Amino acid sequence: MTKEEFQKLTENITLLDGATGSNLFAMGMPRGICTEEWILDHPDILTELQKAYVEAGSQILCAPTFGANRFNLNGYGLGAQVEEMNHELVQISKKAVDGKAYVAGDVTAIVKMIGMSPDATYEKAMERYKEQMKYMIDAGVDVLLMETMTSMDEAMAALEAAQEISDLPVLCSMTIDADGSIYAGGHIFEAAETLQAMGADAVGINCSVGPEQLVSIVEGLNNILTIPMIVKPNAGMPKISDTGEASYDLTPEKFRESMKVLLEKGAKIVGGCCGTTPDFIRELKKLA
Repeated sequence: MTKEEFQKLTENITLLDGATGSNLFAMGMPRGICTEEWILDHPDILTELQKAYVEAGSQILCAPTFGANRFNLNGYGLGAQVEEMNHELVQISKKAVDGKAYVAGDVTAIVKMIGMSPDATYEKAMERYKEQMKYMIDAGVDVLLMETMTSMDEAMAALEAAQEISDLPVLCSMTIDADGSIYAGGHIFEAAETLQAMGADAVGINCSVGPEQLVSIVEGLNNILTIPMIVKPNAGMPKISDTGEASYDLTPEKFRESMKVLLEKGAKIVGGCCGTTPDFIRELKKLA
């Protein structure tokens, strides 16, 4: 997809997909394992989920490459397979969407944030992102999506890495607390301005909170951004059980009503994060 094609697509409300991880847990994926390796061992399960998202109305789906950078995969003894894994993960998604939706190469924060150790530098982060993004681009992704970013420095490194190796549209999404603060310091307003100035094609927020906590944040972002705003919240605020499992209480219908408010406040590219399913996207499509 060219940047011009992306701009045309996002002139109207654009639908992303919903959650991947929480749905895979519900479909049998164990906790505490390498998600990307499990998906490669069970491609039919991801295919079923992504086909359901396409049917529900998703226009851009995330390839399951979320943590498939060399640094993260090294933790599972899989770093040497980074090229093969990214290529195969993208191909699963491309086959699942069957030309009916775009596929985003999905990257996230590296395990050790910049500054946490001598080998966690801005330059090293760029190297890791460039490597993973190159493999995904070679596999045929349509856009690049940095999501659930917890650090401004890492988001900037990922964006700069993408711009050095590709002309594809780059979408940048931070995860925040309800007051807009970013996990590693700073605020979403500051991050949005910086990423927009660097040339991101869309900027926004995903995960951590539900849509009802984001009204003032979305209003503030709308005053800052001249590019499309991404809003991909959870299905409400997470409730953690005694065994450490998260649950979410918004129904698809309630999620739609809350997201309607955010669309009126300026959100443009919308979907769901943890706890959402194809039914949530089906409800969002009613607003498009």
